[in-house]
Amino acid sequence: MAFLASLQESAKDRLISGTFLDLPPQACVQWSQYLDDCKEPFVPNLTAVDWLIMLLYFVFVLGIGYALKRHMKTSKDFLQAGRALPAWICGLAFIGASLGGQEVIGMGASGAKYGLETAHFYGIGAIPAMVFVGLFMMPLYYGSKARSVPEFLRLRFDEKTRALNACTFAAMTVVSSGISMYMMARLMQALHVFDGFFRAHDWAPEGIFTFSIVLSAAIVLAYILLGGLTSAIYNHVLQFFLVVAGLLPLVLLGLRNIGGWSGLKASVPIQYMHEWKGVAHAGANPMGIEGIGLGLGLGFVLGASYWCTDFRVIQTAMASKNMESARRVPLIAAVPRMLFPFLVILPGLLAIGLPTPHTTTVTHVVDGAIIRETTVVSAQVEEGRGLVPAKSDPVTGKPMLDASGQPLLDYDMATPNMLLHFLPTGLLGLGLTALLATLMSGMAANATAFNTVFTYDLYQSYIHKGGSDRHYLAVGRWATVGGILLSIGTAYAAIHFNNIMDTLLLVFSFVNAPLFATFLLGMFWKRATGHGAFSGLIAGTATAMLHHGLTLPIEARPGIHGGWIAVLHHYPSDMAQNFWTAIFAFSANLIVTVVVSYCTKAKPEAELVGLVHSLTPKPERAHTTWWKRPEALAVAVLLGAVALNIFLY
Repeated sequence: MAFLASLQESAKDRLISGTFLDLPPQACVQWSQYLDDCKEPFVPNLTAVDWLIMLLYFVFVLGIGYALKRHMKTSKDFLQAGRALPAWICGLAFIGASLGGQEVIGMGASGAKYGLETAHFYGIGAIPAMVFVGLFMMPLYYGSKARSVPEFLRLRFDEKTRALNACTFAAMTVVSSGISMYMMARLMQALHVFDGFFRAHDWAPEGIFTFSIVLSAAIVLAYILLGGLTSAIYNHVLQFFLVVAGLLPLVLLGLRNIGGWSGLKASVPIQYMHEWKGVAHAGANPMGIEGIGLGLGLGFVLGASYWCTDFRVIQTAMASKNMESARRVPLIAAVPRMLFPFLVILPGLLAIGLPTPHTTTVTHVVDGAIIRETTVVSAQVEEGRGLVPAKSDPVTGKPMLDASGQPLLDYDMATPNMLLHFLPTGLLGLGLTALLATLMSGMAANATAFNTVFTYDLYQSYIHKGGSDRHYLAVGRWATVGGILLSIGTAYAAIHFNNIMDTLLLVFSFVNAPLFATFLLGMFWKRATGHGAFSGLIAGTATAMLHHGLTLPIEARPGIHGGWIAVLHHYPSDMAQNFWTAIFAFSANLIVTVVVSYCTKAKPEAELVGLVHSLTPKPERAHTTWWKRPEALAVAVLLGAVALNIFLY
C-alpha cells in the first residue's frame, strides 16, 4: 500500500487516460481493482480552463437572477415576465425552451438508436407546427389575454376542463423536469465531479447520483426564485448560443475522424442513413415505423400537440410585448430549428459508427527495459457499440439487461461520450457547459410552467380566491419549491429507459396528444362544448393508458414500457409504440368530444369572440415591411423545411 500511495501522484495522468506502467503484482491488482470499480467508460481529463468555463456559466445564470430580483414586484412580473419582451428575445427563448437536455441528449440518443429517421422530429414534427401556431393559434392565445393554456380552456369551455388539464399538465412538467434531473446526475457521474469529495468523506459512491440530482435542483431553484420567468427566458437565450458553440466543433471533429459523410455511411448499417426509405414497411428502418405511424403519430399528433399546446414553450411567446411580436416568435424560432438536426442528431450517429474500444496491451523496449502499457476498458464499454456503452443502474451499479438477457445499450451517453472523446481543453469545458445549460434550462422551463399553472389555475381558482397580488407572488415562489421537490422523486423513473426521448414521448402521448384534439375542435369548431371537451380529455387519456397496457415493444419487459395489463401486440420499438399511443388517444378524444358536443348545449357565439378562429377579427396588420410580416416569414420557413427534407432524402 505504501508503494501504491507513493506512485499514485506520478501515475495520475496515466490513470486518467486509462493506461498504467508495469507494477509489482500486488500494486497491479490494486490498480486493476480501482479501474474495475469505475462505472463510466470515459474518465475526462478536465483542466482548470474547462472548470473555469463551467463555473462562469453558473455564476452568470445566478447573476442574471440576482440582477432581475428587484424587478419582480408583482405576480405578473414573476410568472409572465411582465409581457414586455421583444420578439427576437422571445424567439430565441422559444427555441431554447424546447432545446433542453431532453432534446440535445435525447436526440443524440435517438440518432444512435434509430439513425437519420430521427430528423423527422424536425422536418415534419416541428417546422409545420411552429408555422401553424404562429399564424393561427397565437392570435387566440395572446388575444384572449389568458395567462396560461389551462386558463384559455376555461375561457373557451368551462372550469372542469381547465382543472383537468391543469392537473395533467402539472404532472407532466414534474415528470419532464425529473428527466432533466436524471440526465444531469448521469452527466455528473460521467465527469466524476464528486468522486474525490465522496472518497474524502468515506461515503458510498452510489450516493453521487442522488447528490447530483439535489444539487442541480438547488441551483435551478435559486435563479428562478430570484428572477422568475424573465430569468428563465434569458437563460434560454444564453443556452441557445452555448449549444451552437459547444456542439458544432464536436460534429466537425467527429466527421473528420470518421472520414466525412462517406465514412459515416460506411460505418453504420445502411438503414441508419435513410430518412424516408423503408418508412412504408415497419421493421425496414431502425424505428420500425411505417408511414401512417410516422405521418399521423409524429407529423400531426405529437409534433403539433407539443408546439401548439405545451405551455412550457407557449409561455415564452406570450411574454412578448404585443400581438405581432407574439406571432413572429415561433416563426423566428423555426429558422435555427431547421439546422439543429446536424448539431444534435449527428453526434449520436457518429458515436454508434466509431470503433468499439477494447482493453489492449502494447509492449515495447526502452533502454533495455521492457515496458507494457495497458489501456483498460470497462466491461460496460466492451459490451457496448461504438462509444455507446452497455447500461448499468446508476444507483446500484448493476448491469441492466433486456428481455432476452442481452446488455441494454445506454444511448443517453452517446453525446456526452462524444464530447469527452473528441473535444480538447477549453472546447471540452464549453461543450460540457452547453450540456449542463440545456439540462438546467429544461428544468427551468418546467418549473416556471408549473408555478404559473399551479398559482393561477389551481390555487387562485379553487383554493384561495380573491387574495392580494403579493399573496399570489409568494404562492408562485412556494409552488416552484414544491414542483422541484416532486421532480426529484420522478427522476428515478427514467432509469428504466435507455433513451430519454422514448420516456418523454410516452408522457406526451398521454397528455399532449388528447389535448391537441380538444384545442383543434375548440379553436376551429364553435359547436364544441365544455362537456364534450372534458369527456374527450378523459376518454383520450384513458385510451392511451389502455393501449399502453396492452402493447409492448420487442425486447422490453412488461411494466413501465407497457404490457402491464396483457400483451396483445408487440411493436418494433418504443418510438413506434409511442406514436400509435398518441394516434389512439387523439382519435378517441376527437370522437368523444364531437359526440358529446352534439348532445349538449354550446356557448352563445358572442362569448366565443376571440376564442374561436371563425368568430375572431383578424389581427391588424402592423406597418412593417413585407418581409417582416408573419405570413412572409411563414412561407420562407415552409420552403426551408421542404429543402431540408429533400436534402436528407
